[in-house]
Amino acid sequence: MFGGAGWVMFRKDKVPGQMEVFNDADSNLINLYRCIKYHPEAFQKELDYILSAREIFEDYREQVNIRGLTDIQRAARYFYLIKVSFGCKKMNYATRPKRLDRTLARLEEITERLSDVVIENRDFESLIKLYDSPGTLFYLDPPYHKTERYYDNEKVFDETDHRRLKECLDNIKGKFVLSYNDDEFIRELYKDYCVEGVTRSCTLSANSTGYRFKELIIRNFE
Repeated sequence: MFGGAGWVMFRKDKVPGQMEVFNDADSNLINLYRCIKYHPEAFQKELDYILSAREIFEDYREQVNIRGLTDIQRAARYFYLIKVSFGCKKMNYATRPKRLDRTLARLEEITERLSDVVIENRDFESLIKLYDSPGTLFYLDPPYHKTERYYDNEKVFDETDHRRLKECLDNIKGKFVLSYNDDEFIRELYKDYCVEGVTRSCTLSANSTGYRFKELIIRNFE
């Protein structure tokens, strides 16, 4: 849940017979995943017509929610904005943009990984209610507290949503693993659960040494 780039999903092996659900609030991102899953050839063909140039990037950025595009066109433009922007933030054209062909070379692999994944674009509360069961494990990576403005979502995830998420998790039948920034508000909010502090490394590119930051892993089981 709050799937974003799908790092956890793509690093996790498929388990035969195990149901997987990927959810995110960003409708453009979900459209991209669905096009890669169901229409990989058309998606790749659409990308073949896109040239990498600052002017094109700026046009696409301003037209990200323009009407009249097909789902394939919208997915290709959104993918392009991610891949050629600094830090994949879709805001600034990278001085040395990433080569699209490196990702496209893995398109078949990505399509195969998504083949049995249910892709949803729901509010977290409705998704939890729909899929909760004693055998369900929810992995959640919501916007970090007090950093919500940096997320490219159609709706700002505010403090009310942080509390609403906690209330939803209080009442589930299944298990959850929750990833958050190390923040006093979050520590207090989830004080009745198993809270573990960890330190992670973050890099913006393969050539970056990055930096380290503290994170919380919160569980409702030992």
